[in-house]
Amino acid sequence: MKDRHGLLTAPIGRVLLNMSLPNLIGIMTILGFSLADTFFISQLGTEALAAISFTFPVTLVISSIAIGIGAGVSTNLGRLIGSGNAPRAKVFLHDALLLTFILIASLAALGSIFITPLFSLLGANESSLPLIHDYMIYWYIGAPLLVLLMVGNQGLRSTGDTRSPAMIMALAAIINLILDPLLIFGIGPFPRLEIQGAAIATLIAWIVALSLSSYLLMIKRKMLEWAAFDIDRMRTNWNQLAHIAQPAALMNLINPLANAVIMAMLAHIDHSAVAAFGAGTRLESLLLIVVMALSSSLMPFIAQNLGAGQPQRAKQALLSSLKFIFIFQTLLYIPLAFLAEPTAHLFSTDPQVLEWLSFYILVLPCAYGPLGIVIIFATALNAYHRPMSSLVINLCRLVLLMLPLAALGSYIDGVKGLLLALPITNLLMGIACYSLAQRICEPAKVVTADANLEG
Repeated sequence: MKDRHGLLTAPIGRVLLNMSLPNLIGIMTILGFSLADTFFISQLGTEALAAISFTFPVTLVISSIAIGIGAGVSTNLGRLIGSGNAPRAKVFLHDALLLTFILIASLAALGSIFITPLFSLLGANESSLPLIHDYMIYWYIGAPLLVLLMVGNQGLRSTGDTRSPAMIMALAAIINLILDPLLIFGIGPFPRLEIQGAAIATLIAWIVALSLSSYLLMIKRKMLEWAAFDIDRMRTNWNQLAHIAQPAALMNLINPLANAVIMAMLAHIDHSAVAAFGAGTRLESLLLIVVMALSSSLMPFIAQNLGAGQPQRAKQALLSSLKFIFIFQTLLYIPLAFLAEPTAHLFSTDPQVLEWLSFYILVLPCAYGPLGIVIIFATALNAYHRPMSSLVINLCRLVLLMLPLAALGSYIDGVKGLLLALPITNLLMGIACYSLAQRICEPAKVVTADANLEG
């Protein structure tokens, strides 16, 4: 596990571009799962689209835990590799994946038991609950596979290899795209399973992807080796992982929890707004793919450079990334503003859903530049071993600003007032985060690799 990808020596812009392009493909394919499911399910009607929208906060909770664990894996492996401690990196990855499976399998088992009470709490009505159950029961079966896949791919990315995870996810997305219409609508010899078919298609794609990722980690790259059972060693590695993973997971958990609160607010105003919000959040993920690709590349880059004692190079990469993403996302909004209504028609023919979704697409992306700054800065803080600072930033954005403003907006102007609160929040936090980035990551203030990482 040497510096094969030039994270410590090659020009910063070239390295981040080479890492981000495969990441971009990989993230696009992951989003392809969601968009394909949303598009095909929307053809079943507004009720089915609303049902799948209610599942987003819950599925995002599991994904957020995976992102948090992945952040801990990427940061710790990056520093271990940067400091030349590859053997310890292999054992650390083994222990991290073991903990991941135990945790997610337990959560999935609990989730499958409490589907009805949980989604009733979120505002789902009696007509939506059977559809939600059909989808989630299979989704929970595949949840441990998805999270192992996400964390394993982060292990590959920590070495600078973003191409392999991207290719794996691209194949999985193609499988999902082919199976979705076959299983949802019952084309040819396949049974018509409707919303349940989307979940089964996704489960099959995850199985294939995890098999390929495991082959790369264990056989081809030899990054993962079976380690003897040693509770003291595992506890040490789990604590080291938790130092980054717990705040990072909490940071990412806040987003789906906030979305769940917003969705509950919308459900009390207009059930059609729930369907529109669900489709809008899927589109938002697509519009932020460059942000996500760059942040995924930046974290291992910063971690390895800090591990190798090059803090100035790490800070330069961070500030350049913030400037680039603001310009890119702002320019992206210009054509999108003219395509709001045609884009909304891809997901629904219901006039009320179209009205709310068109408004969502017109208003929210105007502040995706500042939102990109928030996402990249918060992710970079994990590489600096400042996960609590990252958590505080997200708490401020969602709890202190977004939810109170959303409640105020809904009181003043219903659905439109609520949606307007979201870009206002992102604009204010983007300004604050760029100012903090210039001061908080000065070389003298950088947290160096912990003694545990060196041991």
